[in-house]
Parts: sequence; C-alpha cells; structure tokens
Amino acid sequence: MDRGNGPDDDFTAAVTVVLEALRPGEVMAYEEVAAEAGYPGAARAVGNLLRRTPGLPWWRVVTSTGRLVPGGEAEQAARLRAEGVVIRSGRVVR
Repeated sequence: MDRGNGPDDDFTAAVTVVLEALRPGEVMAYEEVAAEAGYPGAARAVGNLLRRTPGLPWWRVVTSTGRLVPGGEAEQAARLRAEGVVIRSGRVVR
C-alpha cells in the first residue's frame, strides 16, 4: 500500500503498525495508541482513522476509562468477549 510521504500518511502508517501489533484479547486506549505511535495527544485522530479505515482492529481500542465505542458497543463487546476480554457496564475490566 502506497502511503505517500505527507504528515497524515506518516501518522496513518505509525498508528497502523501499533494497531496491527495488538493480539486477540489485548486492548489499548486511544491515547495509548497515539503515544505509542509517536503522536502523544492525538487520541481523537486515532479514532478518526479507525472510523475511516476498514480492516483495522478497531474493537481493541477503547477510551481511557475503558468505555466502548458509542453506537458500536454491542458489536465491540461481542468481539472483545470472543477474545476473552471482560466487559461490565459498557466498559473493559482491566
């Protein structure tokens, strides 16, 4: 996949590497993904990337409080539970 050389392409590539390294049952917060990718403070940009990029393991990313994706809670919870993650009251139990 040609990602080009712009700053958005660098961000996409870095975040994709972090997300693709997540294994079943591993969960990270948006802000953790951003920081590990080298873009601390870019939690919202991670969320936007997940919304517009099919194929990434979006269900393994939650808010800093463990809350599931608004509007997608049922599917995210089902996917995470299938990977052995405990969900209570719409949040990942860490």
